[in-house]
Amino acid sequence: MTTPASRPVPRPGVLDIQAYVPGKSAAPAGVKLHKLSSNETPLGPSAKAAEAYGALASKLEFYPDGSATQLRQAIAGRYGLDAARIICGSGSDELLSLLTNAYIGPGDEGVFTEHGFLVYRIAIMAAGGKPVVVPETDFTADVDAILAAVTPRTKIVYLANPNNPTGTYLPFDEVKRLHAGLPANVLLVLDAAYAEYVRRNDYASGLELVATSENVVMTRTFSKIYGLANLRLGWLYGPAHLVDALNRIRGPFNVNGAAIEAGSAAIADEAHVAAAIEHNDKWLAWTTAELEKLGLSVTPSVGNFILIHFPKDAAKSAREADAFLTQRGLILRAVAAYGLPDALRMTIGSEEANRLVVAALAEFLGKAA
Repeated sequence: MTTPASRPVPRPGVLDIQAYVPGKSAAPAGVKLHKLSSNETPLGPSAKAAEAYGALASKLEFYPDGSATQLRQAIAGRYGLDAARIICGSGSDELLSLLTNAYIGPGDEGVFTEHGFLVYRIAIMAAGGKPVVVPETDFTADVDAILAAVTPRTKIVYLANPNNPTGTYLPFDEVKRLHAGLPANVLLVLDAAYAEYVRRNDYASGLELVATSENVVMTRTFSKIYGLANLRLGWLYGPAHLVDALNRIRGPFNVNGAAIEAGSAAIADEAHVAAAIEHNDKWLAWTTAELEKLGLSVTPSVGNFILIHFPKDAAKSAREADAFLTQRGLILRAVAAYGLPDALRMTIGSEEANRLVVAALAEFLGKAA
C-alpha cells in the first residue's frame, strides 16, 4: 500500500542538483580582507554609475520599466546593435536559466566543457535535461570534442569564452568552426562575461555571429568590468525568434530600476572601462610572472583572474594554500567543484592585494619573495 507523502516533494532530479556555492567573502576577525574569490573589479563602479544609482532613491515606490528600454538602447548604441534583439536580466545567470528553460526539456541534452561555468549544469538539470560534459585540451575548449558529443537529443551547446575558471579562450575562427559543425536546430550559447578584458586580435565576443545566424545567442554581464555585481545585471543579444520566446517567459520586472539607471551610465563611461583594462593588463602579467618565479604553474588567462596550480604534496596543496592565505585575509576561490582540486582561482585585485598574495605564497612555499 502506498503511503502519501507527508509534504510536497520536488519533481525527480531537482534534489540531485548540487547547489551553486559562491566564493568565500570573509576573513578571520582582526585581519584586513582582500576578497579575490569572485572576479570583482578592484576599481569599483564608475562614479557616473554610482551617481545614477543614487538618483533613483526618491523613486523607489515606482515599478521599473519592464522592458528596460533605456538600458537596451544604451547597449545598442554602444555596440551598434538592434535594441529589439536585446534582453536584459538579473545577471547573465538568469538569462542562461531562461535560455535553458525555453529550449531544454526532459530527456534533452545540454553540452558544455569539463571546466565550464557551474551554472550550465544547474540550469540543464533544473529544466529536466541531461548535462553532457566534454573533455578539454590544456584547460581549453576543444571544438572537435564538443561536436563529437552532439546527438539528436542535443538542444544547446554552452561555450564560456573566455572560460571561467581557467581564463582560456577560443579564437573566433574556432568559434565559427564550432557553429558551422552544429545542426541548425541546436542553439549555441556564447557566454562572454569577460569579453571586455580580452586583448587578443583573434578573439571576438560573438556579436557578428549572432547578427548573421538563427541559432546563436551571446550573453554578457555588468558584474565584472563595470563593477555592478551587487545590482545583478546582464544582457543578451540573439535572433528575433529567440528574443520573442524569452520575453514570453521572463518575469515582467526582472531588472530593477537602479540597475537600469546604473547600467546605462556605466556602459557610456568608456574612460572607466579603459582604466579597468589598463589595470588588469598590468597586474595580470605581473602576478602571473611572479607566481611562476615561485615555481607555480599558472594557466595563461585573458580574463581578470588566473588559475594557479599547486603540487599534490599534502603540505603544499591547493587546500593548504587556501587555508594559509585565508588566515592572512587573502580570499581566493577553491575550484574543486570545477574538477580542479589542485588549483585556486585568483582575481586580479588591487596592487596591494596582488603583492600580498605573492609574498604570502612565497612564505607558504618556503621561498624568498
